[in-house]
Amino acid sequence: MPNWLNLLLVVLVVAGSVWLLWLASQASAWYLVLAVGVAFSYLQLTNYALLHEATHANLNDDPRWNYVLGVVTGLFFLAPFSLIRVTHQGHHQRNRSDAEMFDLYYPDDSFFFKCWVWYGTLLGFFWPWIPLSAVAFALCPRSIGLQFFSGRPFGNANVRDLTAADVRRIRWELLLTAAVFGLLFWALHLKWTSVLVLYACFSFNWSTRQYVAHAFSKRDIVEGAWNLRHNWWMSKLLLHGEWDLNHHRHPEVSWYYLPRLSSGSEARPGYVRQYWRQWGGPRPALEPSPLGEARGDDLELAKGAG
Repeated sequence: MPNWLNLLLVVLVVAGSVWLLWLASQASAWYLVLAVGVAFSYLQLTNYALLHEATHANLNDDPRWNYVLGVVTGLFFLAPFSLIRVTHQGHHQRNRSDAEMFDLYYPDDSFFFKCWVWYGTLLGFFWPWIPLSAVAFALCPRSIGLQFFSGRPFGNANVRDLTAADVRRIRWELLLTAAVFGLLFWALHLKWTSVLVLYACFSFNWSTRQYVAHAFSKRDIVEGAWNLRHNWWMSKLLLHGEWDLNHHRHPEVSWYYLPRLSSGSEARPGYVRQYWRQWGGPRPALEPSPLGEARGDDLELAKGAG
């Protein structure tokens, strides 16, 4: 595990994030703030990649340091590390199941609603639900958190895995986030409007690419992902995040080694082409759920529709 490289990346990303927040607050023209926002959105992609490593205990081989670095990266993602860790582990358990079938629909599903959720994600409205759900769980874990954020139509089934201990950690991590940003606003004289623009840019950049490595892949817990082909600089920025199939096959392996798990002759769809395929909208579900959730008669109807 590249402990020192990961630590250096966390330090650089945090320093860069603080600097860009300050720079945007000093800019007087809206287009300058927007330009900083674009840069911020790409830097936060690396921040999330580091946060993702921490959810798999791959950011540092010392569990205590892994947790600390996970919390630090979670600060600038504006979501508690403990929430991201549990829900992402749930993603690996429910991948391509009905609970995560965003790109497909059954005949008795509302096609309008499926499109509304799908295009909402592509247009950047996925990320805001994460800090909102964190606050909901911190305040009312059962009456609001579980009931609204764990099931259909808007919820994430993975939050059902949260324990009472997780909720306690989520609460203190939220308080830490509020304290850190309160200090940043006070010390650097940050402007709310500029900070909102930066996170709006990040929300779009992060949300619109969140399902690109899974869309229209086979309905299989492990194999339901793609190893995509991307240009070298985006591959570095994403910490090889385009190798998602390799990651699902070996979630214990550090980002640093993911490309080495495949041969050079492996066929890999292009990242950009795969991204634009998503804009064609949801498609009929023609395979059963890997968790056995599929509705038999409906699946037959879907095959006929396909």
